[in-house]
Amino acid sequence: MLIVSISGIRGTIGGPAGSGLTPPDVVRFATGYSAWLREQMPAGEGRRPLVVIGRDARLSGSMVRDLMVGTLTACGVDVIDCGLSTTPTVELAVPGEGADGGIILTASHNPRQWNALKLLNATGEFLSAESGARVLALADAAPPYAEVDDLGQTTTRTDWIQQHVAHVLALRHAQPDAIRARRFKVAVDAVNSSGGIAMPMLLKALGCEVIPVHCEPTGDFAHNPEPLPAHLTDLREAVVDHGCDLGISVDPDVDRLAFVDEMGGWFGEEYTLVAVADYILGREGGGNTVSNLSSTRALRDVTERHGGAYTAAAVGEVNVVEAIRSTDAVIGGEGNGGVIYPESHAGRDALVGTAFFLSKLCDFGGTVSALRATYPNYEMSKDKLALPETGVDEALAALRDAHPEADINDVDGVKFDLAEGWVHLRRSNTEPIIRIYAEAASSDAAKALGDRFKLELQGLLRDAGV
Repeated sequence: MLIVSISGIRGTIGGPAGSGLTPPDVVRFATGYSAWLREQMPAGEGRRPLVVIGRDARLSGSMVRDLMVGTLTACGVDVIDCGLSTTPTVELAVPGEGADGGIILTASHNPRQWNALKLLNATGEFLSAESGARVLALADAAPPYAEVDDLGQTTTRTDWIQQHVAHVLALRHAQPDAIRARRFKVAVDAVNSSGGIAMPMLLKALGCEVIPVHCEPTGDFAHNPEPLPAHLTDLREAVVDHGCDLGISVDPDVDRLAFVDEMGGWFGEEYTLVAVADYILGREGGGNTVSNLSSTRALRDVTERHGGAYTAAAVGEVNVVEAIRSTDAVIGGEGNGGVIYPESHAGRDALVGTAFFLSKLCDFGGTVSALRATYPNYEMSKDKLALPETGVDEALAALRDAHPEADINDVDGVKFDLAEGWVHLRRSNTEPIIRIYAEAASSDAAKALGDRFKLELQGLLRDAGV
């Protein structure tokens, strides 16, 4: 399976070329990206492009890295290889090294058989849809490789996670001294990837006692890497067994963040951004926020409580970042546990989110469960359907027309805002599925709402012969 979207070039490992992320596919996309980099450079620059790369710990990572580095240097591109790293670390390293772009080799929350190429521009941000399309066009054009005297060079840098941690500690609203005074005991589940390096490093710098859970970066994920309650039983048990103040879960590339309270209860990945936004808005004396269409209403409620305005963007980090800039938002992100603090950098960052969450706990003075109780209580249901080859757009349009009672947003799939809650149905950017998110006042009500729309969509697809 190969998926090309605003979230990168993502595929399964193995099989014939073009059916997944195979070696010929890696070479082709790396060649296209190299050509795109040259197009972005001023005429007559007279130097080789420079790219920063990093990878998560998944089993295919070193193989894909070797292919990528070899292709980039063959195209006359210099490479700084950060080795095992995180997505936000590479996003910081690109401008930090004065590079022309960056590549993170990670399939994020996808299972172990997947890998992906996340392509960055010179500011360390994901490529726009237009730039991504240009990379694909250049890849298909098969540009020439460099002559022997023009081959790129590779430099290894292993200190960027340390620099990332130092950057977080120095953020204007971080309170490292207050956190150190609390001496939090924290269990960390890093699903056997690079978060097992980065998150304990940050927490120890903040004076926390760390209880590691699946922190060895072997790439052989101990469970499904998406940070959802059903996948985090080991973390929840560790919090209780060790008397921890909280548990922290990150996905393999450390851009998603979820918390467990002191009783092993689920704080809710949707509420990661809510709590962090509440903290930043309180410190700033208000401000605007942004999240994607599939995120909880609680962020809107908290934003309005602080006197600010909330904006919903299409799903995808690029779209959220664009909305953050257009609305001058002080904080934003995605309900899947992604925190984007633009004063740091324009990307989801679990280390930034952790520092601010712990700072919020210090100001609050109570437990994680007590903090959660201060926020509006919405519950979300997350479901999916296999993506049919045809008929999806027509079925979604028919579903939209069947609900005149709903406030409709169709900027990304279709979102139905109803008196009892909301439902959002859209194609995934990362998997061959239709995502079905629903939110209501209780988990049962959210599930019932999502199930109702799922059944309606299935019926419309059947009627269309799909």
